[in-house]
Amino acid sequence: MSSALKIYALFIGSALLMFGGGLQGLLLSVRGAEEGFSLTALGLIGTGWSVGFVAGSITVPLLVKRVGHIRAYSIMAAIGTVTILLNLLWVQDIGWIVLRAFSGFCFAGAAMIVESWLNEVADNRSRGTIFSVYTTINMAASTVGQLAMAVTGTFGHIPFVVGAIAFICALLPSAMTSTPQPRPISSARLDVVLLYKTSPLAVIAAFACGMANGTFGTLAPVYGFEQKLDASTIAYLFAVTAVVGAVAQTPFGRLSDKIDRRLVIVGLSAFSAVIGLLTVLLNPSNGILMFVLFGMYGFGAYPLYAIAVAHANDFAKEGEFGRVAGGMLLILGIGLAIGPIIASWVMNAIAPVGLFIVTATFHGALAVTAFLRMKIRPVRDASGRVRFRAMSAEKGVSPGTVTLDPRVDEKPTPRPAAAPPAAAAPPEATTEILVPDPIEPSIIVEHHQKHDAPGETEKSDKPKPE
Repeated sequence: MSSALKIYALFIGSALLMFGGGLQGLLLSVRGAEEGFSLTALGLIGTGWSVGFVAGSITVPLLVKRVGHIRAYSIMAAIGTVTILLNLLWVQDIGWIVLRAFSGFCFAGAAMIVESWLNEVADNRSRGTIFSVYTTINMAASTVGQLAMAVTGTFGHIPFVVGAIAFICALLPSAMTSTPQPRPISSARLDVVLLYKTSPLAVIAAFACGMANGTFGTLAPVYGFEQKLDASTIAYLFAVTAVVGAVAQTPFGRLSDKIDRRLVIVGLSAFSAVIGLLTVLLNPSNGILMFVLFGMYGFGAYPLYAIAVAHANDFAKEGEFGRVAGGMLLILGIGLAIGPIIASWVMNAIAPVGLFIVTATFHGALAVTAFLRMKIRPVRDASGRVRFRAMSAEKGVSPGTVTLDPRVDEKPTPRPAAAPPAAAAPPEATTEILVPDPIEPSIIVEHHQKHDAPGETEKSDKPKPE
C-alpha cells in the first residue's frame, strides 16, 4: 500500500512539473516575440534549455548523493519557481537565454529524481506498467500546460505566476512522504561509439529528430505569432499537434514491431518532410488549414524518435540497451540545441515560414538514410526484437527515463524453430542476439542503478549466497 501511495505521489509531482514546463516553454516563445526579441535570440532561448538539460543530467546525481532525493528535488523545484518568476521581472533577451538554461537544468534534475524513485519502487512485473503510465501522464500534463496559455494569455504576470505555482507544488507529494528514500543514483554509461556500431541509422535519426523537434518546439510558436494568431489559437494549435502525435505513436509503434522498422521510419519521415514543404508553399495565415498542417506534422514527426530507439535496441546485444538508448539521448540533445539556432538564421534570411525548410530538410535526410540502410543491412526478424514503447517526442526524456524503461532488462526472443525441444539453443541460433558484449570505456553520465526484484537472479558471475 505504501509503495502504491508513493507511486501516485510521484506521478502527481511529475504531472505538475510537466504542466509548468509545457506552459513555460510555449509562453516564453510567444511572449518573447511580443517583446520584440530577435529570431536569433528566440532560437538561443531554446538552445539554452537544451544546454541546461544536459548539464543537469550530468551534475544533479552528484547533488542527490550529497543531500538525498527529497532535498535535491526541493532544490530543483525552487530553482524552477525562481526562474519563471525572474522571467517576469527580467524581460530581456540575454536574461531569458540564461534563465532558460537554469530551467533546463532544474527540469532535468527533477525528472531524474522522480524517475530514479519510480525505478526503486518498481519491480520487474510492474515496471512496464509504471513506465507506460508515467509516459502518458507526462505527455498529457505537458499538453494541458500548453492549453493553459489559452486561459492565462501571455500579457501581465498571471501566466508566470501559474507556472511558478505548478513548479512549487510539484515538490509537495515527495516532501510529504514518510517512506524511506531510494539509494543514491549510481553511474551509468551513455556510449555514442557503441550506438554507432550498433546502428548508424539510430545516430542519424536521433540527430534529425532533435534538429526538427527542437526547431518546431521553439520557433513554431513564433511563426504563429508572425502569422497574427492570438495566444489562445497558438495554444490550441500546439495542443492539437501534441495530441495527434501522441495518439500516432502506438499504432505506428505496433506496426514497426511487425515489419521492418526502417520502412516505418522512411514513411513517417518522408511524410513529415512533405508536410513541411506544403507548409512552406501554402504559408497558411489562419483557419483550419494551419491546424491540419500542424496536426499532420505531429502525426508524422512525433513517433519517429521512439521507433528509432526501438530499432537501435533490435540490434543491441543483451545488456546494452541502457548504453545505446543513452547514446541516442545525447545525440538528441545536441540536435535540440543546434536546431533552433540554424532555423532562426533561415527565418531571418527567408521568412518566418522558413523554419519548415529546416524540418523538411532533416526529415528528408532521415528518410533517404533509412531507405539506403535497408539496402545495406538485413532486417531483424520480428521474433528477435524487443517490443516498441511510446516515449516523449521532444523534451521529456532524461537518463532516468532510460533507466526506468523496462526494455533495459528485456531480452530479444530467439526464433522458436531454432532451438530443439528441452535443450539449449545451439550457438548459431543465438548469434547476434544473446552474445554478451564486453563493456568499453564510454561517456559517463549518472543515473539510478536498478535493483532486482525479490527472487530475481542477478546477472553476475558471482555465486548467489544461500
